[in-house]
Amino acid sequence: MEVALTPLDFLERARRLFAHRAGIVQWHGGERMTWTYAEFAGRAHRLGRLLIDEHGVQPGDRVAWLCGNTHELLEAYYGVLLAGAVLLPLNIRNVAAEHRFVLSDAGAVALFRHPDQPDPQAPCPTIVLDADYEAALARRPAELLTPDVDERAAAELFYTSGSTGNPKGVLLTHRGLYLHAVHSALTLGITGHDVVLHTIPLFHVNGWGTPHYLTVLGGVHVMLPRFDSAEVLRLVEAERVTRLYLVPAMVTALLNDPSLAHRDLSSLVQISIGGAPVAPSVVSEVERRFGCECICGYGMTEASPQLTKALDKPGDPRDVRRRSTTGLPIVGVDLRVLSDDGDEVPWDGSTPGEVCVRSNHVMAGYWNRPAETTAALAGGVLHTEDIATVDPDGYLTIVDRKKDLIISGGENISSVEVEKVLADHPAVLDVAVVGRPDDRWGEVPRAFIVLRAGHAGTSAADLIDHVHAHLARFKAPKDIVFVAALPRSGTGKVLKNELRNNHLAP
Repeated sequence: MEVALTPLDFLERARRLFAHRAGIVQWHGGERMTWTYAEFAGRAHRLGRLLIDEHGVQPGDRVAWLCGNTHELLEAYYGVLLAGAVLLPLNIRNVAAEHRFVLSDAGAVALFRHPDQPDPQAPCPTIVLDADYEAALARRPAELLTPDVDERAAAELFYTSGSTGNPKGVLLTHRGLYLHAVHSALTLGITGHDVVLHTIPLFHVNGWGTPHYLTVLGGVHVMLPRFDSAEVLRLVEAERVTRLYLVPAMVTALLNDPSLAHRDLSSLVQISIGGAPVAPSVVSEVERRFGCECICGYGMTEASPQLTKALDKPGDPRDVRRRSTTGLPIVGVDLRVLSDDGDEVPWDGSTPGEVCVRSNHVMAGYWNRPAETTAALAGGVLHTEDIATVDPDGYLTIVDRKKDLIISGGENISSVEVEKVLADHPAVLDVAVVGRPDDRWGEVPRAFIVLRAGHAGTSAADLIDHVHAHLARFKAPKDIVFVAALPRSGTGKVLKNELRNNHLAP
C-alpha cells in the first residue's frame, strides 16, 4: 500500500487522538486564550471551506498571509492546504513595496491581513482578520474537507532573499514538509509532552517546522505575535515551556533582560540557536543561566529548512565546543562538503568546501525560475553556496558564504537589493554593501558610497533615510563609509573582500 504523504495527516491525527487537549495558547491584553485540537482542526476546516466557497480559491492557487505568530496563521498552515491551495506567508518586517512584489510575483489570489499589520495595498483581494472574518468563518459548515492530495504538489511558498536582488519563491511540497517534520522530530526527540513557544516567526519556513511536528505529536503551541524578551521569559514560566528556538539576537536580548534572574525556567529542556554562528562562550552562558541544554543548528529555506543540529553524539562526553558548531546532519539529510572538483573534503577541521545536500525535504524548485532551479539542484544535490569545514567526528562548521548575503539577527539581507536602492539616490555615483560584524545582530549592513560631483553635502543619515523609505528598516546600512572610489578587479567587479578586510572596524 502507498499513501500520499501530506502534513494534513498531522492535524487529522491530532483531531482524532487529542481532541480535548489544549493545543494552542495565546495571550492577548492579559487574557489567556486556548483552543483544543478539536477546535483548532474545526477552524482550519472552516477556513478551507471559506476559501473555496466565498473566495473561489482553486487547487494550486497561492493564498498569502500577513500576520505575526498568532493562532490564525497557525490555522492557515492547514486550512489553506485543505482548500487545495498553497500557503504564502509574508515577512511582517518588510515594507509595502516588498509585499507587493512578492504578491505579484507569486500571483496570489488573496491576502489575509491581521489588523495590526499595515495595509500594503495588495494587487489582490485583501481580507482583514477581524470580527467580520470570524463571523464568516463561523458560518461555514463543520464537516471535514477531504482533498485529493498529490504529495509532490506545492504546499507552501516562501520567499527568500538572495544575491540577485529580488527575493525568490521557494516551493515546498506536501511530501517534503511531511518528511521534514518526521526527520526533525526524530532527531530532536520531540514528544507530545513538549510545550514550544513560537519565538521564530512562522513566516520563516513555518518557524523551523514546529506547526507540523508539534501538532502530529499533540504538543502545545504557545503563540507569540512579536518577540519581546520579557514576555518570552514570562511565558516560559507561566506555560512551562520546554523548548525555545532562537536566533543570536534573541539570545542576546534574553541574557540581558533584567527579569531573567527572577523567572522560574526549570521547565526548559533545550534551547536551539540558528540563523548565525555563536561562540562556545555564549552556549555555555545560555546553559548556565537557563539550566538546560543549548545546541546550535543550520538550515535554509530551500531545505524546509533544517539540515543540521549540534547534538552530542550518543556515548560521547558532553562537549560545549561541539554543541557550538554548525552540527551533524539531521535524520534524512545526506550532507557532504565538496571541493570545487566535486570531491568530498577530508574531515580535518580545516579544508573548506561547499555544503551540498541530498534530502527528500529539499525544495521542488524556485517559483517561475527554471534556470536558477537547475543551477541550485545541479547534479541531483542542493548547492547551498555555504562554505564549511568538517572535523574528524563529522561536525560541520560554516566558515564563509559564496554569496554576498548578509545574515542579521537571523534575517537574510541581499546586498544587491540594498545597493540598488542606494544607487537610485541622486547623490550616489557608486555603491557597495557588505556585512560587518556586530555584537548584537551577528552582522549588519555597511555601505561604501562614492558621491556624485556637487553632492558633498549629502550625509549618511540622508542615505539611510532613503533606504528606510523603500526597504524594511533592518535592511538599511547601520553606517556608511564615503570613499573616492571602490576597489575593482580587472573585469570591473567590486572587490568586496577588500572592503571587508580593510574597513570593518565597528
